[in-house]
Formats: sequence, C-alpha cells, structure tokens
Amino acid sequence: MTAENQGDRTDVDKALLGHTTYRSLGEQQLSPAEERFEKGRRTIGLLLAPLITVAFLALPIDIPPNQQTLAGVLLGVIVLWVTEAVPIPIGGLLGVAIVVFLGVAPADEVLAAFGSSTIFTFIGAFILAQAMLKHGVARRFAFRILTLPRVGQSTTGVIVAFGAITCGLSAFVSNTATVAMLLPTALGILGVIAKLMQRRGVVAADFDPLRVRVGAAIMLMLAYSASVGGLLTPVGSPPNLIGRGLIEEATGERISFGQWMVMAIPICLLMFIALAIILLRINKPEIRRIEGVADYLAEQRAEMGPLSRAEKNTLIAFGVTVTLWILPGVVAVIAGNDSDLYSTISDRLDEGMVAVFGAALLYLLPTDWENREFTLTWRDAAEIDWGTIVLFGSGIIFGALLADTGLAETIGTSVADSLGLTSVVAITVFAVLLAIAVSETTSNTASAAVVVPIVIPVALAAGVNPFVPALAATFAASFGFMLPVSTPQNAVVYGSGAIRITTMIRSGISFDIVGAILIIVFLPLMIAVVGLGGG
Repeated sequence: MTAENQGDRTDVDKALLGHTTYRSLGEQQLSPAEERFEKGRRTIGLLLAPLITVAFLALPIDIPPNQQTLAGVLLGVIVLWVTEAVPIPIGGLLGVAIVVFLGVAPADEVLAAFGSSTIFTFIGAFILAQAMLKHGVARRFAFRILTLPRVGQSTTGVIVAFGAITCGLSAFVSNTATVAMLLPTALGILGVIAKLMQRRGVVAADFDPLRVRVGAAIMLMLAYSASVGGLLTPVGSPPNLIGRGLIEEATGERISFGQWMVMAIPICLLMFIALAIILLRINKPEIRRIEGVADYLAEQRAEMGPLSRAEKNTLIAFGVTVTLWILPGVVAVIAGNDSDLYSTISDRLDEGMVAVFGAALLYLLPTDWENREFTLTWRDAAEIDWGTIVLFGSGIIFGALLADTGLAETIGTSVADSLGLTSVVAITVFAVLLAIAVSETTSNTASAAVVVPIVIPVALAAGVNPFVPALAATFAASFGFMLPVSTPQNAVVYGSGAIRITTMIRSGISFDIVGAILIIVFLPLMIAVVGLGGG
C-alpha cells in the first residue's frame, strides 16, 4: 500500500496529539514477527519478575533485611519495565505497593517523594505542550527550525541542529525544563517529516507515525542532548551543584563558573558528536534527503494563516514560563551562583511551580470572553500523559528509598572494598560506572547525592585526592539513558509515545558506554589543563 491509497490514510496530527506512553498489542500496527517478539517478551517478563524477586529475597546476604527486600523488589520492577509485561506506569506502582507491604518503609514516608517538584514540572509542561499541539504553535516552531539555512535539506541536518539548540539551552535552563519546552517542537518536526514520507509513498498510507525510526532519533536526541548540555555549566543540572559543593567541602578547592565551562566544553563537544553518530546509526531515518521541503513548508504556512487568539495566548503562557525558567541561570551568570540574589531567585522560582503557573495561565487567557471560553478546557488537561507522571513518580520513590535505606551506600562501599581500589584511575573508573549504574534506576540528582559521598571517602581511604573521582562521578550522574526513569528528560520524551523502550535501551546503553569512556579519558586531562585537583 502506498500513500496514494486514501481509504485508511493516517491522520498524522491526530495520531501525534493522542500519543500515549504504553499501548497494548492490539493498539499497535505490528508485523507478524514483531507481534511474536512482543508477546514472548511480555510473557517472559510476567514469569521472570516474581521469580527474580523471590530468589533474591531468599539469598543468604549479610545486609539489613529492608535493603535486601528493596533490592529484590526493584530488580523485579526493572524486569517489568524492560519487558513491558504490564503497562510501565503500573509496574512502578506495583513495586511501590509491595515495598510498603513488605515493611521496607511506612506508606507516608514512601509516598512523600511523589510530591517532588519534578512531578509538578511534568504536569505543567505537559499541559503547555497540549496547548501548543492543539492550537498549532508547535508546528510553527517546527517550520522555523526546518527553514534554517543548510538545515532543512536532510533529516540528519534537522536532527543535529535540533540537538545543538537543545544542548545550548540546557546549559542555562534545567534539563527537564528544556526538554519540556522543546517537546512540542520535536513532535511538530516529526509530524512534518511523517507527512512528507506519507506523500512520497515511503510508508504505507495507514502507517503509525509514532513507530518510525526518524521519530525515535528526534526524541532521543532531544533527551540526550539536554543531558550533555546540562554538563556545560555548574547551573545546567542539579548534580553539578551537588557534586561541586561536596568536592569543595572535601578538598577545599572551588570550581569557578569559568573553570567549569573550560573543562566541560571539549568533553561535551565530543559527547555531542558521539551522540549524533550513535543515534543516527541505531535509528537510521527512513529518508535522508527532504528536498522539496521548502515548497511544502510554504504551502503549509500559507494554510495556517496569521496567529489565532488561542495561539497568541499559548505563546504568552509559554513565554512567561520560559522567562521564569531562564531567569535563575541569567542571574547566576551576572551575579554568580554563590550570591544571595541567585539563592533567593532560584529557591522562589522553583521550576515545578513555574510550570504549573504557566499552565494555569492557559485557563485565564480568554479566546472568547463573551462566552467565557479560554485557551484550554479541563478535558485537554485530562488528556495529557498521566502515565509518564505516575511512572517517574514511582522512579523518584525508588531513588529516595535507595538513599534512605542505605542500600546505595552498601552497594558502593561493598564493591569498592571487594575491588581493593588504590589508584586514582581505578577509583575514577569505579566512580563513573557506579554513578551511571545508580542513575539508571534513579534520577540524576539522586545519583549525584548518593554516589559522590561514597566516592570521596573511598578515595581518601586509599590516600588519593578525591577531586578527580568525585568530579567524574558528578559528570557521570547525568548519564543513565537506558530507562524512562533514569532522568526526567527520558521520561518526558518517552511520554511522546514515539520511542519503544527496547529502542531507548539499545540507544542508551551505547551512549552510556561511550560517555563513560569520554569522561574517564578526557575529564582528568581537562582538570589538569585548568590547574585544579592538585591539592
């Protein structure tokens, strides 16, 4: 079937607007081979998850019972996540319920982590994204990017340019906020390319636009390049500030804003190049050249006409939100991130509260005052991807439990003791691998807060300056790309519905490995160039 067959032609815009994190087999368009694989994978997960949990709980391990119970349940949950034996958000909730049933911690303590600011960032950002998609603002942004000089001629150019924009923004805006604000544009770009593919007959007329490789490449570029860009400045990502503070406390050396950037820029550039190569090889776009896109875009923009009242309102709400998200980073550059002004503004302009404030504006800005109609209705908010919010909330809960029960520290110190680490190179390798491993099942912020305090005493006990290993752990804490719960930005793009978890795992593990090598090899060199870590 080609795009000429109009009977069951896919409505791309409707398909992208109605995205969801998890779809049953009957809701997807799968080949017979794909359907057999999916059935087998999910059946294995249903059998393997409880088996692994029970087997681990029965092991004679000399650790506190609540740590062993948590580890066993978390292993089972990870199996459910990877195999999608049940809807991924349900797998997380199931694990949360079981850790309470088994007495790892009281329900009130366990569920307190669900009130994280990140959850409210998701809610507000998803509502803003819904407005941008519904009223066509996302398509306008996508058209702008696709018409950039020397960009809109190939899918590679579009993906790399979009990643570079994301990377630059996330140096000064939180990674989560950056991905949340650019997600609608990414979906808009996917929509434009999907329609071109449909018109050319590259795909079947009734194809699923959420299951094309170019969509996975765009979405993963958005998430991963934000993590890379977040390493460029001390304020780019919370782990940077956590690690820098702990390093100063342990060594007495402070890394200035400028020193951090000098160290980070070459490493991040190499990471970005590696990222582009990995994503474009693993998720090779269905089409390379998109000639004729200029004519197509001109035709589409003419159809859209001038900005509607709803679009203007959406831009106002979006502009206010982005301005408030960016403001703390601007203040950090001008006044320094040690200043009282920065502390006050960053505390008060919490990104979660800014996101829900911006979303609320969509219900205050009218499109028809006489009939009391506003930019969005509550039905629009009810249709956002609550599954991703539930999924990441359960991930935050497990991250908090790993720290609170001491399981993360037990794992880290036990591995360090058993390996007998004595050199700065060995401890740095250990720090990077531990940080990435921990960040796969917790947020990057939790990973830094857990791993850096483990690495510093390990280094001191070995008579090694902890500066290099601790900073390497700080950088590596922003990795962990295999699962939606690994970082908030992973969860946001997974919520687009355009990425299968198997695709995220395959792409993520490749970038984890390359990123670890780049940190281990180049970070010590750049620390020496800047003249730090010699104390």
